[in-house]
Amino acid sequence: MKKLEPVLLWSFFHDITQLPRPSKKEGNVINYLKTFGERLKLETKTDVAGNILICKPATSGFENHKKLILQAHMDMVCEKNSDVIFNFETDVIQTYIDEDWVKAKGTTLGADNGIGMAMMLAVLASDDIKHPGLECLFTVDEETGLTGAFALGQNFLIGEVLINLDSEDDGEIFVGCAGGIDTTAELTYVSEKTPDNYFAFSVSVKGLKGGHSGDDIDKGRGNANKILNRFLWTLNQKMDLRLHSFDGGNLRNAIAREAVAVAVVPWIEKENIRVLFNHFVVDMENEKGSIEPDMRLELESESLPETVIDKTTSNALLNVLYACPHGVKAMSLDMPDLVETSTNLASVKMKDGNIILITTSQRSSVESAKYDIANQVESVLKLAGASVTHGDGYPGWKPNLQSEILKKAQVSYTKLFGEEPKIRAIHAGLECGLFLEKYPFLDMISIGPQMYGVHSPDERLSISSTQKCWKWLVEILQQV
Repeated sequence: MKKLEPVLLWSFFHDITQLPRPSKKEGNVINYLKTFGERLKLETKTDVAGNILICKPATSGFENHKKLILQAHMDMVCEKNSDVIFNFETDVIQTYIDEDWVKAKGTTLGADNGIGMAMMLAVLASDDIKHPGLECLFTVDEETGLTGAFALGQNFLIGEVLINLDSEDDGEIFVGCAGGIDTTAELTYVSEKTPDNYFAFSVSVKGLKGGHSGDDIDKGRGNANKILNRFLWTLNQKMDLRLHSFDGGNLRNAIAREAVAVAVVPWIEKENIRVLFNHFVVDMENEKGSIEPDMRLELESESLPETVIDKTTSNALLNVLYACPHGVKAMSLDMPDLVETSTNLASVKMKDGNIILITTSQRSSVESAKYDIANQVESVLKLAGASVTHGDGYPGWKPNLQSEILKKAQVSYTKLFGEEPKIRAIHAGLECGLFLEKYPFLDMISIGPQMYGVHSPDERLSISSTQKCWKWLVEILQQV
């Protein structure tokens, strides 16, 4: 990868992939950035949250131009395939090149937002790029709570124009984003002795694409939690199913790719389970086969567990997971093809203390609609007897189509590539909404190279698009 052009950019991206950086554990990157700033004798500041600001004076002739902020986040989503042994807190990402794509072996790549960081470092380290005074802001914990953006002080930045480098679509300029909120629920159960003469089995859903719970929510991809629960719910209507465990999904901002459950039924139902399962597999292939060609549904015998979840809670869980909404709830009436409101049934986990934790996330570009869908999810979860809480949430970013930096980015793109860029809003959370709360005068856009499979082990970064985005960014700096 370090042999790719421009060498400086790809060398920095390689360095970043070698730094373990889960959300809330970005110490390796923070130390790297501090050392980088000190080595180049650039003003480097750190705030209480761990955000880093590296400043570079304007090049000759640009001293009187508005100071420009470039921004990316340090952390990455840590997802891996179930058959991959990998510790995101200690291991380095194993990258490889497949034609035009940089990929990782069995894990997320971390191009979200490592490539944005690499572009900023390359600008700071270059001595042949014309630009106004720069403030390069590297924020912490974007993926699991926007902690860095929330904690950003009102006097930390001086610049009036900001380019966020956390987008994932070639030739597109983002001028708005959705706000979001999390809704979590806890169900408490009683462990009961497994009945005699029962048959134990496991059911698993694997091989789904998963993806970003905002940007990919409208693509019709399967949710492993919903698929697995659908089969268990069907069994529960036909026989005395007793649930032992349910484990599906991981991160609130990722569509669940894998899920597995262990349950027991009367021994006499053993053959019926296999028949029903085979019919279910056919149904799922008919419904999801075209969008999920690698989907695998597996049914296996298991050793009889000593305990199961009490019947009342087991029924409540299966019913609430079936009823809990997932997917697109409304499309925008203002911007074609933009999802306005959605919800994601992210994960179901068994916790110590006989607790089942259900995690969901909601997004909307309309603030009232965001709370409306969160309240809908809450009401469904409460019907099952769960205790429900909401996260603090974060605001959306309202588009400004008269933006000065937007016009300069459009002119720069057309000059370089002979065509107009697309202007879009994104159904995902960007830190821009929080920046605007702290600095209401900011003029902002978001750009980035082409990526697919973000927030999943299928994450891949286009080499040619990254080279194209780099040229575009350099041209924008000169236009500004």
